[in-house]
Amino acid sequence: MSNINGATPSRYKSKTIAAWTALLLGCFGLHRLYLYGWRDRLAWLHPIPTLAGLYGVQRMELLGQDDRLSWLLIPLLGLMLVNATLCAIVYGLKPDEKWDAQHNPGLAPRPNGWGAVLAVVASLLIGGTCLMATIAFSAQRYFESQVEAETQKPSGP
Repeated sequence: MSNINGATPSRYKSKTIAAWTALLLGCFGLHRLYLYGWRDRLAWLHPIPTLAGLYGVQRMELLGQDDRLSWLLIPLLGLMLVNATLCAIVYGLKPDEKWDAQHNPGLAPRPNGWGAVLAVVASLLIGGTCLMATIAFSAQRYFESQVEAETQKPSGP
């Protein structure tokens, strides 16, 4: 059996599985590997900032809050988590017809049910929390560095 382009159809790619994979493991790019395969270059770029952010968390635990490199690396983790939840939201809200046309050409459509909707709800909750925490964390460090710079200025005559 061949699809519209004459190629052999690939496995069916579930919108629900893609949304949950993006939510739970998307910061490592596994949702892209599920959808596009091992040759997807963007999927292989996801682990780098995620691991750098995790390294920043580890550095902060070991060296304390004054470690400047930690303050630069930790927001990368937050942004990758937000990116993953955004992907889950986009996947879960994409209409079934468009999803099947893009990811399942030539295959019989299957109903997705409530799994994708629940993934979107969880993604909104987790993604919003991660985004606000990342913004607050970054703003806190910025303002602390401004106060630190102000206190280190030599006082005038």
